[in-house]
Amino acid sequence: MRTKNLAILAVTPFLSWACATEGAVEERDEPGAISDDGEGSPYDRGGTAPCANCGEPLAGLDEEHLAAFEVGLEDFSEEEEVEDGLGPVFNEIGCASCHDTPATGGSGTTLETRFGIVGDDGVFDAMPYAGGSLRQDHGIGELGTCGLAAEITPVDATVVAGRRTTPLFGLGLVDAVPDIVLQFIAAAQPASIRGVPHWLTDIASGQRRIGRFGWKAQVATVRTFSGDAYLNEMGITSPDFPVENCPQGDCDRLVDCDALPDPEDDGESITKFTDFMSLLAAPEPRPLTATARRGERLFRDIGCAGCHVPTLVTGSSPVPQLDHVTLHPFSDFLLHDMGALGDGITQGLATGRLMRTAPLWGVSAQPFLLHDGRATTLGEAIRAHAGQGQRSRDRFVQLSRSDRQALIAFLQSL
Repeated sequence: MRTKNLAILAVTPFLSWACATEGAVEERDEPGAISDDGEGSPYDRGGTAPCANCGEPLAGLDEEHLAAFEVGLEDFSEEEEVEDGLGPVFNEIGCASCHDTPATGGSGTTLETRFGIVGDDGVFDAMPYAGGSLRQDHGIGELGTCGLAAEITPVDATVVAGRRTTPLFGLGLVDAVPDIVLQFIAAAQPASIRGVPHWLTDIASGQRRIGRFGWKAQVATVRTFSGDAYLNEMGITSPDFPVENCPQGDCDRLVDCDALPDPEDDGESITKFTDFMSLLAAPEPRPLTATARRGERLFRDIGCAGCHVPTLVTGSSPVPQLDHVTLHPFSDFLLHDMGALGDGITQGLATGRLMRTAPLWGVSAQPFLLHDGRATTLGEAIRAHAGQGQRSRDRFVQLSRSDRQALIAFLQSL
C-alpha cells in the first residue's frame, strides 16, 4: 500500500500539469512564425549557461557517503591503459573523457555511432557479426599494441545513427524512483502521447525492471549502466559483463589481442563508478523571471509537460538524500514514438521510432541537443519533434515570437 500511495503522490503533479494538454491553444499573433526562438538571450545556444550543483555531490551526505563519492570520482576520472584491460577496441580511455561538460559527470561533444540493417520485413539486424550495433572507434593498435585498428561502419549497413553522451547528474535519484511510479504516469497520459515502459531484466540484479537510462531506456539501474559502459566504451570486462566485444565481430582477434583473463575488473571499479554516479547532485534550477514564469505556463499549455513530466518522487533508499525525495527531472523516462526523430536503431523493446523522453534538468548547459546532437538551440530541438511530439511542436510554432522566447527562457532556467 505504501508503494501504491507513493505512486499516486508522484503522479499527482503530473496530472495537474498534463490536464490542459488536450485543450485548444489560443492562436496568437504571427501564427506559423518560424524565426527567432530566443535569439538575444545570453543562453540561447547550447552549453553556455551556468549549471549550479553540476559535478557536486548530493547536499548533506554523511562522511561515509561523501568519501565514497570522492573515491568514485577519482576512479571515474582515471585514464585506463591496455595493462588495465583497455580494448582491444574501445571508444575512450576514461569515463570523464566523454562525461566532462559542463563538469565531470556531464555530457560531452563526442558522438558515437550505432548501425544496423532493417530488412524488408522491418526487422532490425544489429549486425553482431560485424561488430554492431555500437561501433568502437579506437583500437589498441593506436597505442602500439597488437596492431588492432578501430572498427568501421559496414558499407551494407542501412541504418547509421549518432548518439550523444548523456549527462549523469541526478542519476541516483532517477534510479530510486519505483517502477510503479512510471507505470502510473503511463496509465494517466492521454492516449495520443501515452508512453511505453521499457520492461527488461536488469543484468546487475536479475530483477524485472523498467529501464530509464540511455536514449532507448535500455538500462534500468546505475550499477548496470556502469558495467555496460565499462565494457562497451572501454572494453573492460567485469563480473556482470564478463564477455569481451569481438573486434568488428571477429572473435579470433581476441586470442592475440586480449591477453588478460576475464573478468578484467573484479567489480571494484564498477562499485566506485556506481557510488559516484548515484551520489551526483541534480542540476539546480535558476530563479524564474517573470518571462520564464510565463514560459512555464506555456510549457504546460502546449503539452510539453505531458511527456517531460516535471516532478517525480523516489522510494526507499538507505541513503537519506535519496529516500522519498521529490525530484524535478522533466521526464517520464518512458518510450515514445517520435516518428522521424527516431534513430532507426532497435534495443530491447525500443524499436527504431521509440525514444526515451530526455530529462530537461540542466539542458541549457548541454552543448548539443537531441540524441544525435543535431540541434544547437532549444528552439531547433523543439522543432525537430515528430510523432507523439508533433502536436506540441506545432503549438510551439504557432506561438507568438514573444511567447516562444518566454518558453525558451523557462527551459533555460532548468
